[in-house]
Amino acid sequence: MRTQMDLSSSLSIATSGLHAIDYQLSVVSQNVANQSVSGYVSESATVVSRTPGGLRAGVVAGSTVLNVNKALQASLYNQNAKVAESDALSNSLSAITSIQGSTDTDTTTSTGSSNSLPDSLGNIQSTLTSLAATPLESSAQTAVISAAKTLTSNIHTLSDAYTAQRQTAQDNIVSTVSTVNSQLTQIGSLSAQIMSLKASGADSADLENQRLEAMNSLSSNLSVTFSESSNGDMVVRTEDGTELPTRPDQMGKPYNSIKLPTSTWPLSASSTTLSASTVYSSDTSTANPDLFISLDGTGDIKSHLTGGTLGANITLRDTTYPKMQAQLDSFSYTLINRFSNAGVSLFTNGSTSTPSSNPTGTTPNGLVGLSSALSVNSEYTADPSKLSSGGDTSTTKGDISAITNVLNETFGTSSADTTGSLAAPSSGLGPDGSISLGFSGSQGILALATSLTSDQASVASEASNGFTYASSVQTTLQTAVSSVSGVNVNNEMAKVVALQNAYTANAKVISTVQTMFSALLNAIN
Repeated sequence: MRTQMDLSSSLSIATSGLHAIDYQLSVVSQNVANQSVSGYVSESATVVSRTPGGLRAGVVAGSTVLNVNKALQASLYNQNAKVAESDALSNSLSAITSIQGSTDTDTTTSTGSSNSLPDSLGNIQSTLTSLAATPLESSAQTAVISAAKTLTSNIHTLSDAYTAQRQTAQDNIVSTVSTVNSQLTQIGSLSAQIMSLKASGADSADLENQRLEAMNSLSSNLSVTFSESSNGDMVVRTEDGTELPTRPDQMGKPYNSIKLPTSTWPLSASSTTLSASTVYSSDTSTANPDLFISLDGTGDIKSHLTGGTLGANITLRDTTYPKMQAQLDSFSYTLINRFSNAGVSLFTNGSTSTPSSNPTGTTPNGLVGLSSALSVNSEYTADPSKLSSGGDTSTTKGDISAITNVLNETFGTSSADTTGSLAAPSSGLGPDGSISLGFSGSQGILALATSLTSDQASVASEASNGFTYASSVQTTLQTAVSSVSGVNVNNEMAKVVALQNAYTANAKVISTVQTMFSALLNAIN
């Protein structure tokens, strides 16, 4: 009887070993199959001994463990958001830098063939200088008008680009909010399943890995942090600590009140068409609700959503492009004002009304949107000889006094030509008066054009450099995370070989025990 019990015990131990090996092989297979999946974390099988009553009774599969360094993982998620943010900023702003061209370091005599504002403005100065030498030559007169039209065309192109890129940012906000919702609620759905499995003592590693993949994807769209509860639930927060629900029950609502996952909850953003006068304001009494991002259908959570693709597009829509538009509007007003002050109203606001310096008013009664309405005065386009007839007030042919005034005053750099009412509006700009120029308005007109172009180019350069640096840090972190959490195929294959050997050994034990059982039974019979 003792011999039979010993053989039964040996058979049980060897059989449990085979089951454990099957389990370990399945974990290895899972790792190898997902080695290229972004955000996947390698798993480790856990096998524990069974010792009921202190007796050895083989082994049993334990809980599968994820190879995660939570601190490293959190750092990588944070860096993912920075890379995605700077990438989105750089890609959008590259459309502006391609239009602006390069700036000339000599802001007093800037001329050239590019479409940059300094070059376009410098070409007007150059053609006026030529006209002053040959005031009655019609080709010299039309050359000035042509240069003026080129400048206004370039200004329109820039203004249109700001509007188009800002609208693209708005559209991206709506689509990204939808994606963020899907990722948040996928996390919530997986968390519910994980909690259920943990409560029953079942293995939840595969679902936890799926949740890590969703977290990794979410981290590129928004700067977020994650914390896990002891019951397996996951809480998601924005960078400033604002909680983003992943399931209705996290907000005190019935779990089944919303079918998960969904792209329409918990955040919502409206599709809308923007204009130069469309402005975001956190003041709900005056704000445009179409620019809000609401949480669970109430309030505005936009100020808490930073980083990632979503944060970048919010910045582009509400800060970057409104400022660029305000800078160009201010420059356009200054262009009209300084030419007019010199006695040559070569540029107008596209209407018969006198341009207003009201920084928050919409064109033609203010600066907002003025750059898109800027045009060459029809009186001068209809009769270019007016330039050589004393400008606005005289009709004497060959009178270059107005041309001289423009060259000396409009393109002048003295304080008399650049300060007071002739200074570019530099503060209280934009529809809500919250924007500042970012550089001095008391500069020569060519220096103003260069400052505008340089300032906007520096914004694009900062985003591009930020992307390069952030990507470098991300690569370093990815390497560190991979060393802990990544799948090493060579190691996994080595495990397979070891498990195959163990399988062969256990199978041999079972075969031997079966032979001994047969011999025992034959002896008894």
